[in-house]
Amino acid sequence: MNVLRRGGLGLLAWLAGIVFFLPIAWMALTSFHSEVDAATNPPSFAASLTLDGYREFFGSGGGPSPWPALANSTVASVVSTVCVLLLALPAAYALSIRPVRKWTDVLFFFLSTKMLPAVAGLLPIYLFAKNTGMLDNIWLLVVLYTSMNLPIAVWMMQSFLAEVPVAVIEAARVDGARLPVILARVVAPIALPGIAATALICFIFSWNELLFARVLTGVVAETAPVFLTTFITSQGLFLAKVCAASLVISLPVLAAGFAAQDKLVQGLSLGAVK
Repeated sequence: MNVLRRGGLGLLAWLAGIVFFLPIAWMALTSFHSEVDAATNPPSFAASLTLDGYREFFGSGGGPSPWPALANSTVASVVSTVCVLLLALPAAYALSIRPVRKWTDVLFFFLSTKMLPAVAGLLPIYLFAKNTGMLDNIWLLVVLYTSMNLPIAVWMMQSFLAEVPVAVIEAARVDGARLPVILARVVAPIALPGIAATALICFIFSWNELLFARVLTGVVAETAPVFLTTFITSQGLFLAKVCAASLVISLPVLAAGFAAQDKLVQGLSLGAVK
């Protein structure tokens, strides 16, 4: 029975993986079709393959270049993720290893900030950016992404840091290590899988964010998701170009997830088992 149960669960996991992978495979296949073949209904699997969608995305057809948008997304995602980690690590330390009074209320307050719909804060943020001259500025997105990802990062890292042995920290304190040294040389190496998982999730959230980037940026600070929406027009066919652009824009996230997959699995399970 145990063998059958494990086999059934394994088969179910494979089926779930295939179901989630099929849209990505379909998007990749469509990106290599011409616009006419991509728009056929039902779709043609035997249609000829072409790189026209990718040439259009990279500006070979006379369109705008995607590199400034990709660079803006990289700067906003990487810098905001680093800022989140620098702020979340000491906050999670205070809420787990050296808990403050009513630390559960503090965690609930952090989580409650994510309950407000993003569109509800869009107008005040837009007016603030307009009055301060920060519209179409990549550093405004860095600040926004940092503030948006910080609550979930603190919530995640609190459970990760709760698994750090207190005896190791006490030993470092007896040796004369101050708090910054303890965080950098004792806590961070032990909780590295959890920190990597948190960093990856924050990077993905920042890279994929569209609403604020669409409203608050223009030409200078345009990000990759905003650049992707420029291919969707009311004139002509655009499905193949959108699929090609989506696949290219997804590659950094897929590469980061693949590179950190071992740390991600360890980190997501670090706080689950005592």
